[in-house]
Amino acid sequence: MSDSQAIAVAEHAAEGHFHPPYLRHHFESVEQQKEASTFAMWLFLLTEIMFFGGMFTAYLIYRNWYYPAFVAASHQLDVVLGSINTLLLITSSFTMAMGVWCAEKRKRKGLVLSLILTFILGLGFLGIKTVEYKEKFEKHHVPGRNFSVQSFIDPAHDEAAKKLGDLTPLPLDMARHTEMYFSLYFAMTGMHALHMIIGIGILLFLIIKAWQGAYTNGHVTMIENFGLYWHFVDIVWIFLFPLLYLISRHA
Repeated sequence: MSDSQAIAVAEHAAEGHFHPPYLRHHFESVEQQKEASTFAMWLFLLTEIMFFGGMFTAYLIYRNWYYPAFVAASHQLDVVLGSINTLLLITSSFTMAMGVWCAEKRKRKGLVLSLILTFILGLGFLGIKTVEYKEKFEKHHVPGRNFSVQSFIDPAHDEAAKKLGDLTPLPLDMARHTEMYFSLYFAMTGMHALHMIIGIGILLFLIIKAWQGAYTNGHVTMIENFGLYWHFVDIVWIFLFPLLYLISRHA
């Protein structure tokens, strides 16, 4: 803010007509605007909880029905890559929290750096997820006409089964239900990845605005609300990781 702008703001404040540039005309005060924005964000997150909750419920029901198929299919996931992704997202939550703190303390450089680190960690997560998806395409584990159950009816010739030591073949009728597992896998991780892509797009916008000096002038609602969104996406993965990768990791 220039000296002339600061003087103008001081004069308006002295006259009782202080109106910050970030205050929208339909709000009476900055506090009212912040409360409305935060309430709207929590309502949005509530709808997201119900959305992902439905998929979690479907996964648990089908896993109970077709337990052997779901266990065998989960063995096809790479726990190491999943663990690295979990670490990336937990770290990104920390950098995002630091970004909120920097915005509140009006540290522009710290805010920009925190947002950039969160951006890079998010890209790293999507890169690893792309590698995992590529493997599923190569092994024909993508639901559809080309889906193959060969890895489950003949695990002795499957590298993932050899590493785990689980070489017990599934009956054909049960092996076919592994397609249901991968349908839910792609639905759940795909929707999560979509939320990550949207978040990364918003992050890019925030980085540009923060570099220009926004969000360190006392108006941090945008950063705080995006932080809530980013933490929610991370929490969803914290539930997805054990459900899809870790449960029943035994022969």
